[in-house]
Amino acid sequence: MEQYEVIVIGGGAAGLSSALVFGRSKRKVLVLDANAARNRVTHASHGYLTRDGVKPESFKSIGLSEIKAYPTVSYVETKVTALEKEEGVFTVQTDNGESYVSRRVVVAAGMREDLPAIIGLQDVYGSTVFPCPYCDGWERKDEPLAIFGNEPWLIHYVKLIYNWSQDLIVFTNGATALSEEDRKDLRGHGVELVEEAIEELISTEGQLQQVVMVSGEAYHRSGGFIMDTGESQAFSLDHFGVDYTDMGGVETEEGAKTAVKGLYVIGDTKNVFSGLLKAASEGYEVAAEINHEMAMEDWERGGVS
Repeated sequence: MEQYEVIVIGGGAAGLSSALVFGRSKRKVLVLDANAARNRVTHASHGYLTRDGVKPESFKSIGLSEIKAYPTVSYVETKVTALEKEEGVFTVQTDNGESYVSRRVVVAAGMREDLPAIIGLQDVYGSTVFPCPYCDGWERKDEPLAIFGNEPWLIHYVKLIYNWSQDLIVFTNGATALSEEDRKDLRGHGVELVEEAIEELISTEGQLQQVVMVSGEAYHRSGGFIMDTGESQAFSLDHFGVDYTDMGGVETEEGAKTAVKGLYVIGDTKNVFSGLLKAASEGYEVAAEINHEMAMEDWERGGVS
């Protein structure tokens, strides 16, 4: 088994950013990437200065070309199947049958999504229906939009989306526990609330056209936002006994450290949603933190071997 100084699990903005800093620090680092980022369904990513509107595949291609310029950085497209630690050393196993070892691991595998079972939702998700208004609200501004959701923070989400468009219909896909005060608030802002079950979403080539209810009634909408995307950890750390936040991210200490020495968590794995800019920033920060620790250790041992 080949040994590395650091293994990074995940090849999104967080993972590649950390690999870049490790490479520039002369660290032998391995990036293991399942290549299943959840933003792969979107046509463009937004909000990253100098890269606003970049296609996810282009962003990744640029990142890969940059990290591969450093000879100590290795990249393997494979899925991690197991991560264990014994006597201070992590062993990573992958679905290509290989095993790798290191003393530090950065988990930046992100989240996976399991969308609600609404017929036609898969056809529009990432094209005209999205979870994040900061990522895609501008492109849908002032359009007739649908809001799909029935979570406790529904009213807050509606108020947020109202910033981009006031032509809103809320579809809860069943009865909702909204208070009378919240219902009155929606009516006062001209937001319709539909509690009937959804039969299907009608679209053409990813363009949402209608939301059809089980009664047959149809509502014209050209786009929308969805609250519940069924997020869960893309790579589980349960066997390490980590704690999770209320949102489902891994609880960390300062410096992205976990309770397991040598194990760090960044990006969506920690935050559930980071956005490209924050994810990349965390990758930079954790790599600088880890390299600083290793540099001090190298000094105490009498130099870099």
